[in-house]
Amino acid sequence: MQRITTRLLQPVEWQGKARCAEADPEIFFPERGGSSKAARAVCDGCDVRAQCLEYALNNKEQFGIWGGTSERERRRLRKERTLRRLRTAS
Repeated sequence: MQRITTRLLQPVEWQGKARCAEADPEIFFPERGGSSKAARAVCDGCDVRAQCLEYALNNKEQFGIWGGTSERERRRLRKERTLRRLRTAS
């Protein structure tokens, strides 16, 4: 049986088109209280930003800037999605 983490860690098609592939990876993982401005600037002009954000939301990425969002912002987005699903299901 293949472990789920093995599948998640394999590159996905959109990653080859991501602007962050050409940037210093350190900027996407600022220290606590550090600025994420440089990473967000890279994300702002990225053609695959939406796919990156979806990947991070679906895989519950806990660290770094993904699709121009922080973990706190992604938690809020996941919560909003869950609430919308619950309202639609009722």
